[in-house]
Amino acid sequence: MAADKRSDRGSTGEMSVSARIRSRIQAAGRRFHANDSIAEFLEAGELEGLLDEVEGKFRGVLESLVIDTVSDHNTQDTARRVAKMYLTEVFRGRYAPAPQVTEFPNVEALNELMIVGPIKVRSACSHHFCPIMGRLWIGLMPNEHSNLIGLSKYSRLAEWIMSRPQIQEEAITQMAELLNDKVHPDGLAVVMEADHFCMHWRGVKDDETKMINSVMRGSFLKDHTLRREFLSLINLRA
Repeated sequence: MAADKRSDRGSTGEMSVSARIRSRIQAAGRRFHANDSIAEFLEAGELEGLLDEVEGKFRGVLESLVIDTVSDHNTQDTARRVAKMYLTEVFRGRYAPAPQVTEFPNVEALNELMIVGPIKVRSACSHHFCPIMGRLWIGLMPNEHSNLIGLSKYSRLAEWIMSRPQIQEEAITQMAELLNDKVHPDGLAVVMEADHFCMHWRGVKDDETKMINSVMRGSFLKDHTLRREFLSLINLRA
């Protein structure tokens, strides 16, 4: 515990940026798992402070891997590049607020099957931080009270969810919950197919196996005919 407390302090003895953010999250009784968004707990300028902190700690990782970051021109700026990649690109969904999504009333009372996809998705597994690359399909059964959102917004919401350390089973559930809250449909279906590079690069080193999983809500769960129609249509677009 003492070692953990010391790691929360910088060289000047002040509380680190990450410790301040973590303290706010804990005071609010919220969790900060790898695939959670913590954007609401960041204050102005703290993302830049996190960038400096992650850079310093990752430089320590490189040193522990016995990689010369002084005379090797290839790794002199690697710690900074990796910190920037994690905070502003690969894991941006943890630190950036949800994208703005304009919602439109369903004035024509559409109540037929809508399918969006395939949406390309990119993430990293929270077990080994190896890439996850795949595709996502969304099926919706709107009702007269549903909100309709623009086509590009499905991709933006998927990117926000996936640009965090994820496991596929939880990512697809988060996506379903987000869309359910935005659209309020009678039925919702989400299917994801992905390659996991933690299998390609390490372990069994199997580069042929993909993972496919689905979440079905409302009428897609209850109506077998509707579910079959959705699954047959996305197979045509594979």
